[in-house]
Amino acid sequence: MASESIIIKNYPVTNLSCASCAGNTEAVLKNQEGVVKAEVNYANTTAKIEFIPSLTSSEKLKQAVQAAGYDLIIDESDEAKESLEQIKEDNYKKLKKRVIGAMIFAVPLFVIGMFFMDMPYANWVMWALSTPMLFYFGQQFFVGAWKQLKHKSANMDTLVAVSTGTAYLYSVFVTLFPQVLHSKGIHPHVYFEAAGIVITFILLGKLLE
Repeated sequence: MASESIIIKNYPVTNLSCASCAGNTEAVLKNQEGVVKAEVNYANTTAKIEFIPSLTSSEKLKQAVQAAGYDLIIDESDEAKESLEQIKEDNYKKLKKRVIGAMIFAVPLFVIGMFFMDMPYANWVMWALSTPMLFYFGQQFFVGAWKQLKHKSANMDTLVAVSTGTAYLYSVFVTLFPQVLHSKGIHPHVYFEAAGIVITFILLGKLLE
């Protein structure tokens, strides 16, 4: 009798940025009361869920997924499907603008960081160029990492945010207090260009994907 009361649904999942995100979403669904089986496919961004309706509902599953930083599209109407396609198209256009913007900043940042790092105020110029690259064009990585941290989890956003954020903060410290390293006989070197270029290439990869 229990098997007869099981409902099987396939719902689109949004805000997935890597295979780890799909794994996290799947784990969230599996931990919900009443869920018999859950499989999240990152390639087609869908979740196949088997659950007992007397113990849970699509609405509750959607709320659980949203709390983890993702979303479950449970509306199965034609209008919802069209809306989902429009959301994907809008997200693509926004990502394309971010990639173009990041690349515009990346070119002078790369040139200065590789060939003109000893010019006057080079560190300050690179600081100014890299800041919008990380915290505007690459904002999604830091927002995603924060959401994962709140749920004691991690994904690709965490890796990107920690690596570029660490390089950025170290470079800021070196720019403001170079004498600290000089006093220890160490020549201070900044990594603004590395942080900015990493953000740009990952955004480009997402666009191509």
